Amino acid sequence: MSHSYICNRVHVVFSTKNRQDLIPENTKLWPYIEGIGKNHGTPVFAVGGTANHIHLLITVPATVPLAKAVQTIKAVSSKWLRESVPKFEWQQGYAAFSVSASNVTAVAEYIRRQPEHHAKHSFEDEFRSLLMRHGLGFDERYVFG
Repeated sequence: MSHSYICNRVHVVFSTKNRQDLIPENTKLWPYIEGIGKNHGTPVFAVGGTANHIHLLITVPATVPLAKAVQTIKAVSSKWLRESVPKFEWQQGYAAFSVSASNVTAVAEYIRRQPEHHAKHSFEDEFRSLLMRHGLGFDERYVFG
C-alpha cells in the first residue's frame, strides 16, 4: 500500500486544577483553542465547556501522538489564560474517547451544549458517566485528584 489513510477523531475532556471555576463566562477561549489546533496541525471540530472544564473534538493526525496534542493545547491555552486569570492551571490528566464518523455530529452538538447539560448534571457525574460508557475502569479515589 503506497499511502496511509488515517481518520482519528477524539473527544477530549479535562478540567481546571481542582475543578475551580476559573474559565470566564462568554470566554474567547473556545476560538483561541480552535486557533491552537489549527496552528499545531490538530484541527478542532468542536469546543465547549463550563467554568471548570472543557470538551474538545479534535482530529489527531498520524504524525502527532494524542498526548502531545493535548499537552500543546493545554500549555498554550493556560499561558494565554494566565494573562487574565492569574494562577490559572489545567488539571494534570485528561480523558480521551475515540469517535466514529457516524457520531461526529452528535458528539460535536453535545460539546457545544455543555452549559445546558450542566444545568442538570455536575461535571463529576458527567465524567464518571463518560468513563463507564466507554468501559474504562477507574478508582474513585484518584479520578478527581
